Amino acid sequence: MSIGSLFSCPQFTVRSSPASESGTNPSYAVLNFSNLQRGPSTSRNLSMRSANGGLGQTNPHGVGDRDGIIIVDHGSRRKESNLMLNELVDMFRERTGYAIVEPAHMELAEPSIQDAFNSCVEQGANRVIVSPFFLLPGRHWSQDIPSLTAEAAKEHPAVSYMVTAPLGLHPQLVDVMNDRITHCLSHVAGDAGECAVCVGTGKCQLH
Repeated sequence: MSIGSLFSCPQFTVRSSPASESGTNPSYAVLNFSNLQRGPSTSRNLSMRSANGGLGQTNPHGVGDRDGIIIVDHGSRRKESNLMLNELVDMFRERTGYAIVEPAHMELAEPSIQDAFNSCVEQGANRVIVSPFFLLPGRHWSQDIPSLTAEAAKEHPAVSYMVTAPLGLHPQLVDVMNDRITHCLSHVAGDAGECAVCVGTGKCQLH
């Protein structure tokens, strides 16, 4: 898939941006909110895997054996926060069965997007898919991450790449948020321990 190609799905569109005064910008994703499904989410059997290792998906355009996935967050000076991304990547790799999945931090911590991109290529990836672990489409998604990815790709001209949409308005995020709220309320009531986010901090309190 070339950078100049147009790829659409119900949640995002990826296309080349127009050239700027300083040169051509990398491809970027544009959310198509009108096609996002809104309504009750349904439970899924995440242990079901298709022939290409996905979550029971039959999409012929899904992740293939020679695709590398980079899950990138902002990066933090707090070590514990950065380590949580590694845990997310481990869970993602286990649930999906994808062979090449790497963590990256946009700034403030290692591995960088450049490091993760190089690692994907070293493992045999000929296409790299960068998935921002961000909620909403802001400057980091529209500018910073595409720019850093384009810079990383310069060392691998035979490898195509794309930056996907952030998490956005995915209906399953409603379940995630509700689960978090319910757990925190159970914790302050004394019926549950601190979650993995707050453990050891004592910050989850009713004031």
